Amino acid sequence: MLRLFQAASLAAFILLCPLGAAAQDLPLNTFFGKYAGSGIAEDADSLYFGVTVRDLDVDIGPEGDGFYVEWTSVIRAGGDPSNPDVRRRTTRASFATSNRPGVYLAPASGSPIDGEPVNWAYISGNTLSVNVFVIREDGGYEVQSYDRTLTGGGMQLEFTRIRDGEAVRSVEGQLVKTAN
Repeated sequence: MLRLFQAASLAAFILLCPLGAAAQDLPLNTFFGKYAGSGIAEDADSLYFGVTVRDLDVDIGPEGDGFYVEWTSVIRAGGDPSNPDVRRRTTRASFATSNRPGVYLAPASGSPIDGEPVNWAYISGNTLSVNVFVIREDGGYEVQSYDRTLTGGGMQLEFTRIRDGEAVRSVEGQLVKTAN
């Protein structure tokens, strides 16, 4: 009920704001820097098996006429509490300007019908969104979205993975800027 009230309040606020009050998109270089923090991952089984805590690192910088994003997730789960199983996953994606203003495309993007991911990014206000779309072997699809929103002290991360219209996993985290 509270979320419904919050959503209705936000919708009313947006409708009542004059058009000139819309925030401008931040310049790309505003996002450049190194960020570190942690987040909580949830999925459909979290109700029964709990959530997992992740250490998160993000590095965003200039590359060619666009930028790169490199992110690392460290997941500690299972095993002996004094020596848990640790999985570390690092991903790097490069983006170049496209023929659409404000939209960046990964040069490594492939053909989704061949199972190759399409990666694109864009800035909306103070949020840099990176998206990955792929058509799976069985014909279904998956979309991963990484929204990185600049805050006073760093960055808020919201990750969602959707498979065939259903949310599979989400991660929310807070990161602090550690270097330019």
